[in-house]
Amino acid sequence: MRKTIALAVAAIALTGCGMLPGQPGGGGEEKQAQQTAAKEDTPSTAADGRPAESASAPAEQQSAPPQGGQVIATLEAKASSGGQSGTARVDITALKRQGRTVSLNWTITSVKGSVNVHNGLGTGVFDYSVAAVSLIDPVNAKRYRVARNGSGSEAKCVCSGTQGQFLKDGEASTLYAVFAAPPADITKINIEMPMLGVLTDVPIS
Repeated sequence: MRKTIALAVAAIALTGCGMLPGQPGGGGEEKQAQQTAAKEDTPSTAADGRPAESASAPAEQQSAPPQGGQVIATLEAKASSGGQSGTARVDITALKRQGRTVSLNWTITSVKGSVNVHNGLGTGVFDYSVAAVSLIDPVNAKRYRVARNGSGSEAKCVCSGTQGQFLKDGEASTLYAVFAAPPADITKINIEMPMLGVLTDVPIS
């Protein structure tokens, strides 16, 4: 009887070790429909939008150069959204892996004309955030969307708010967003910016 109880207790303890604390909702990864993932052993994001368990990144496996606020990628493009039209420059200043998440920091500057940051980077007309920005892993053919602090329609993105931001010549806005981290062997990734385009091979530190 004592042996049976001891085995039951051990089994419960081992089961508990496999459970990880919840992460912010959203930030999910999506396999790109036009490609087949190169590594099928990478788990998909959970149904409730939590980052994939495989996103843990041992520090010793991170080989991208460190980032200290310097510009690590730049894109200049015509920006047209919501009746506003101009030329904008995107400067990526950080893409940093922190455990099971990646934090993206960037600045948008109006080079010429008016740039609609108000809802030009959101997922809809009334989304005054940068929730439509995404990371694209071309190696595994996956897209990572901005993390959310819950599930359902009321969940808020873990990202910058942009309400009222219509940039004129020379004006700039500093923004951020958090995503689930890609696998540890991915040290560069593409960043898709709505109305602006894609920055390729941006290093993850």
